[in-house]
This record gives sequence, structure tokens and C-alpha cells, in this order.
Amino acid sequence: MDDSPNENHVDLHAACCGHDGVDQDKRQTLDLLASGGLAAMLAGLAGSLPSMAQAQDDDVVRIGYLPITDATPLLVAHAKGFFADEGLEAERPTLIRGWAPLIEGFTSNKFNLVHFLKPIPVWMRYNNEFPVKIMAWAHTNGSALVVGGHTEITDFAGLGGKQVAVPFWYSMHNIVLQYALRAAGIKAVIKSADEPLAPDECNLQVLPPPDMPPALAARKVDAYIVAEPFNALGELRAGARMLRFTGDIWKNHPCCVVCMNEETTNAKPEWTQKVMNAVVRGAIYASQNKEEVAQLLSRDGEGYLPAPAPVVTRAMTLYEDNAEYIESGAIKNQAEFQNGRIDFQPWPYPSATKLIVEAMSETVVSGDTTFLTDLDADFVTQDLVNYDFVKTALEANPEWLDDPSVNPGDPYVREEILKL
Repeated sequence: MDDSPNENHVDLHAACCGHDGVDQDKRQTLDLLASGGLAAMLAGLAGSLPSMAQAQDDDVVRIGYLPITDATPLLVAHAKGFFADEGLEAERPTLIRGWAPLIEGFTSNKFNLVHFLKPIPVWMRYNNEFPVKIMAWAHTNGSALVVGGHTEITDFAGLGGKQVAVPFWYSMHNIVLQYALRAAGIKAVIKSADEPLAPDECNLQVLPPPDMPPALAARKVDAYIVAEPFNALGELRAGARMLRFTGDIWKNHPCCVVCMNEETTNAKPEWTQKVMNAVVRGAIYASQNKEEVAQLLSRDGEGYLPAPAPVVTRAMTLYEDNAEYIESGAIKNQAEFQNGRIDFQPWPYPSATKLIVEAMSETVVSGDTTFLTDLDADFVTQDLVNYDFVKTALEANPEWLDDPSVNPGDPYVREEILKL
């Protein structure tokens, strides 16, 4: 295989997105979604998406996912036959090219099991009144901020006057990035790319994850923050430098979560429990076998992710043993945090949900955010998340307690720690 940068950009980008440039239509759709236009958008798309408009009412597990390591437990559950072990039929998971079409597929019931960036279901349930339910965490950590080799950025203060891409306005990445920017005295703004920026302004734009490495290589952006394997890909193929791992800022933070339709969970509790049993087994297996899972998911293995094995392996394993990360300051807190580049444990800690809801009101996004004004964080922690199915599955699989991201004192309770 030719490992030249151009080869990989075209190959990975085409596999994920089906084109060689930034998808303006998809970016506009993301902005529309973030503005609260889910219902209107779906109504407008219904005629052009008949396959998505027809609900699936059988018991087949239909997974939609983005080509990122966040989807690992769902993909491993399929690849290792864990759904079959539960007596469930599961179609091969469907790779989706961005958050907007994944949301479309889920809301129209094309998919009954998906992973979303954790703030997305907050926005879907309380801004768009869609009955989404968080069923488990897909993973912890697993994201980072990389900067272009053409820049001299060495810390968050250096992002002043720069263009930075985020995967979605309602994302953990945007929340953590803006937390760090505020601490560095930098203001997050949303302007067109050709508008002038003050030295203390950082301009944000939404890009689908596969667009980010090519945009950085072409110097259309100066940095991006996203899930793996696109940080590893940026390092290996787009001249990116690792600035900071998000898991080194917020200890064992959630990123993507496993979601289902609440109407389905209420109507089919036994089926739902079987699905969650398989997902929990997938997370535990991934936690215990990261190198094997990286090979399995890569395009050199079973092809769930279009990235080659060396990229996915780096994204899942290269961390505290890399002296360059320590010397550059990309990792500062690992001795205290004891986490990995990505970890897998499914329990959805209420304390993290509460912090996210509170942080969303401080995070600059495009569109109408009035739905956040009266949103009570304590209410959301109980209303948005279903704890029953995942807890039953965890109690049947005690190996989850061995994951380094689990609180050894009380596995179902923890304190959220943010530290720059």
C-alpha cells in the first residue's frame, strides 16, 4: 500500500464521504440541525429519502455509525457475534458519512442502535422533542486537539487569531475546547473564514471528521479537535502535531454515547436488554484487547473503519509511552488520571451528564440556544438516561470493573475532574 499523504487523504476521504472536497451541503445541514431545525429538515427530506422514511418494526438490530473509534463497542459486538449470542439477528453496521445523516437515519427509524456525541441527544430531546434515550457510554477519552505543522501553536493561547474545526456545535469537543480557550483568555467566535480576527479570537467552524485532515493539510484550518482515528491520521498523513488530548483535560470524559428510541425500549424491554448485553460485552472486549480490536476494525481487518491498521492502532494504543507527547505537553496529567488514549466502559455517570448540561450554556454555538435557558441539569440526568438496562448488563459482566476509567471506590459514582 502506498503510504503517501495524498493517497491516504483521497482514499480515506472517499471511503467516508464519497467526495474529495468539503461538503458544503452537509455543512449547511449541520448548521440547520444545530439551529433546532430537525423537524423541518426531516419533513423537507422525506420525499427524497424514502428508505429512511419507512420505519423498521422488526427485531433486527440495525446499527448506524460514523467511521470513528467511538463506535467500537457496537462494531465489536457485531464482529464477535455477541448479538448472535443473545439470539438476535444483526445486520452489518452501516457506515454513515456525518452526524446529520446519522441523526436523520435514527429519527426516521432506519437505525435502532446508534452512537451520538453526548450533547446531541440533549439537544434532540429538549430542543426538538425527539424521544432519544442514552443507554450507555460508548467510550471514554478518545479525542484530541491537533494543530497544523505550518503553525507555531504550542498552547491554547496560540489559537488566538486562528481557524479551528469542530465536528458539531453540540459536541464534547466544542465544550472542552472552549473550556481551555476561556482559561487561556481566548474568545470563541463564529465568523466566515475570510473575516478578520482579533488576536484574542479563535474562529470555529463545523467540519465532518473525514474533512478535517485534508483541510489541515491544505491550510484551510489551523487546528481541529475530533475523535480518533482522525487525530492519528492527521499526525501520520497531514503533518499535524498533537497539542493536547482531551482525556488529559477532563479525566475519563464521555464522548459518544449509545442511543436508542425510548418508544422502542418501552415497547420491547426484553429485546432491549439483549441488545445492551451485547454492547456491554463489546465494550469490555475492546477495553481488554485494544490492539486486536484496532486490527479488526481497520480496513486491513474487517473493514468497519476505512483507515489502515497502523492509523487505528496508533489511535487506540499510543499514549503515555510516547516520550514526544510528554515532552510537548500533549499529556500532563496521566500520572494522576491513569487513563489511556481511549478507554471503554459503558456506565453513564450522572455527574458527567450534569456537567455537560451546565457547560452547554457557556459554550458558543451557531443557532438558537434558548432551549438551554430553563433546562435543569438534575432533571436531565434522570430523564435523558436509562440506567436500568446497562446496569443489569454490567452486573452480569463484572470484568468492566477492571477498566482503568472505572472508579475503584464506588463504580457507579464519581467526581468529575477538569485540569489544564
